Amino acid sequence: MRSIPFNTVKKKMKAAIMEAAFVAGDDLMASFRRALAEEESPLGKEILNQLLENAEIAKDKRIPLCQDTGLAIFFVEIGDEVKIKGGLLSDALNEATKEAYGDAYLRKSACNCFTRKNTGDNTPAIIHYDIVKGDKLKIVFCAKGGGSENMSRVTMLKPSDGRKGIEDFVVQRVWEAQANPCPPIIVGVGIGGTFERAAIIAKKSLLTPIGERNSDPELAEMEKSMLKKINDLGIGPGGLGGRITALDVKVIMEPCHIASLPLAVNINCHSSRHAEIDF
Repeated sequence: MRSIPFNTVKKKMKAAIMEAAFVAGDDLMASFRRALAEEESPLGKEILNQLLENAEIAKDKRIPLCQDTGLAIFFVEIGDEVKIKGGLLSDALNEATKEAYGDAYLRKSACNCFTRKNTGDNTPAIIHYDIVKGDKLKIVFCAKGGGSENMSRVTMLKPSDGRKGIEDFVVQRVWEAQANPCPPIIVGVGIGGTFERAAIIAKKSLLTPIGERNSDPELAEMEKSMLKKINDLGIGPGGLGGRITALDVKVIMEPCHIASLPLAVNINCHSSRHAEIDF
């Protein structure tokens, strides 16, 4: 049994949260540059240039990439031979969130659903656990803003709807969202499982590097097909017209019930913020 100190997890994840808030990933910056080269609209090009400039300023001045610093979401893979010494892992992640959002002056967005009273420290965090074999611990943090999350949907298609029904629903959802999720967007698609599992894997799909295709050839082709259809909509950067509405489409598919075809679309704004830490 491998023991990992509670404070080690808290300290490393606090730093990771702050880094994700201030520094755009290499894959995101590269996708902005590709989009700039492919965009046909002069206004779209200007917006993409502004996104690149914004990212550089955020990195240099250590200020948030976006004013909506999001809810704190963690995907945890914990080995069955790992023990957190000195406390619960969930407590370590919530304390890391509380300290990072406080010390870095990140906007705290968690509130009561009815009264809308803010919790004051951006907790509780949303934590998804997977137990795996071994003595390793991997934690991926992502900050999810409200604008893009509000444009996300889960539906239960008929099995006979098949791939065409899936692609039609995803593209239609982007069309209905228009400028609301702050395009250019990244579109996460979860197919299969159950109602709630489809939503989780759709969000998880957004953590894979932008531009990296699915290892399954059929799903890779499906990602490319939906990306083309979405970019043919003409919504463009900022929703002001142009070629690049989406930077990428990501798909995760799992088996489902013979009577069902669960589908989730989780849209991410252009400020795709996440960080992965291995212990």
